[in-house]
Amino acid sequence: MRIFIALLLIFELLNGASLDFGGVKSELNIVAILMFAIFVLATLGITYYSNKLSNSASGFYTAGGNITGFQNGMATAGDYMSAASFLGIVGLVFHSGFDGLVYSIGWLVGWPIMLFLIAEKFRNLGKFTFSDIIAYRLDDKPIRVISAISGLSVILFYLIAQMVGAGSLIQVLFGLPYETAVIIVGVMMILYVTFGGMHATTWVQIIKAGLLLGGATFMAIMILYRSGFNLSVYFDLAISNHPNGEDIMKPGGLLADPISAISLGLALMFGTAGLPHILMRFFTVKDAKEARKSVFYATGFIGYFYILTFIIGFGAIAFLLGNPEFIGSDGKFNGIANMEAIELSKVLGGDIFYGFISAVSFATILAVVAGLAISGAGAISHDLYVNVCKNGKCDANTEMKVTKRATIALGLLAILLGIIFEGQNVAFMVGLVFSIAASVNFPIILLCIYWRGLSTRGVFYGGLIGLFGVLGLVVLSPSIWVDILGFESAIFPYSYPAIFSMPITFIAIYIISKFDNSKRAKIDRSGFDAQDFRAQTGIGASQAISH
Repeated sequence: MRIFIALLLIFELLNGASLDFGGVKSELNIVAILMFAIFVLATLGITYYSNKLSNSASGFYTAGGNITGFQNGMATAGDYMSAASFLGIVGLVFHSGFDGLVYSIGWLVGWPIMLFLIAEKFRNLGKFTFSDIIAYRLDDKPIRVISAISGLSVILFYLIAQMVGAGSLIQVLFGLPYETAVIIVGVMMILYVTFGGMHATTWVQIIKAGLLLGGATFMAIMILYRSGFNLSVYFDLAISNHPNGEDIMKPGGLLADPISAISLGLALMFGTAGLPHILMRFFTVKDAKEARKSVFYATGFIGYFYILTFIIGFGAIAFLLGNPEFIGSDGKFNGIANMEAIELSKVLGGDIFYGFISAVSFATILAVVAGLAISGAGAISHDLYVNVCKNGKCDANTEMKVTKRATIALGLLAILLGIIFEGQNVAFMVGLVFSIAASVNFPIILLCIYWRGLSTRGVFYGGLIGLFGVLGLVVLSPSIWVDILGFESAIFPYSYPAIFSMPITFIAIYIISKFDNSKRAKIDRSGFDAQDFRAQTGIGASQAISH
């Protein structure tokens, strides 16, 4: 019934209606709604076409391994450049100046780590999910259980952040109630993944990346054009408009505590190499060479994008804080937080460009949640159902049925959690996601690929210690203990725990593996040479995507 109501509301919107919620009328941007409708129709067409290519497990999870390095790099960038990246970083730069770049730098530095340490070996060893790599020489069941738990923890928290952000964004842009907005995103996610699999998800991400990069490029060019392409004029105008003056060009204001700054940086850098939905993209290309190309292109696109967000953020300071329509009596921006990029698009390109950027921002969320859903469905069906519950003895048709049911369940759960966590701090949720990925997934993956002495017990118990450690430190931090639970002071004084939780996981895995003298541990260590040979040469990797 709620979905029917949501579709009815969309119909009313497309007919130019204005909505009244609780007596408060919301003005609608018809251009944004029409562009959003065009994007949805185009991507649904791709999904319909992709349905023919997604009937097998290989087709569903990896698009049959037929994506080129350039296409996969573009799709990976589209998967990575979320609405939090675009709207959030522009908002951080707008409010904090130079310090807002700490997030973009941290996220970008994670990609060389992927290129030199993980991408090639991952493609040579993997099949559908990152659990396949870890389970290559270790005991299958316990390894898939811990990797699925940690992977699903990352995916669910990231889904909450995206759904909350989507609900808030659509609520502002299209005048829809928050709950309806979340339902629309959830339904679209289910349609993309259930019917189109990785092929549809990939092309949705490619289209979204192209639109976002094109829109951000136009914004940056218009900002520079308005300042006569004179950077000194541009920065002087921003400094003169901002309440903090020249301090916006100095580092240290956003994260004055060096431990918090280092901890956040570690989470962003190494968390990138532990995100299941990003790692899964390495299996969509045919070989390690294309995997390296994927990371190379993705790094270029993402680096270019973050340069644009820096220009757009300072442009917002220069042109919004200097605009009577957006500046309050106290000299500060009177708009909605993290919507500065959207508001600036109206100043730079009028209603049409405002509608375009609004629709692209929404498309960004759809592309990211689709990638998260397919990764989560893979963890549930391929890792837990097929390889744990069925001991790897499951026909392809049954696996696909379970996968699609898991996708629908994840979509419904994402809708529910998005509604429950309305108003939750999205930046904190994203930080938590990267902290878990950096503290649990990355140590396990790195040690699995490079350390002969790793054992199944070490990964299982060390991973659990790391997971409970990072979650415990987050609960005891000011973000939860004080801001949510209401205690006077936090037991753990830092909001970002990676600087402590990462070493906990590494040390726990090392100690448990080192003292593990079981028969299984001897098998685990003896299998390293075969694993390393395949990781280095790729011989045998052609069978990785067969089913």
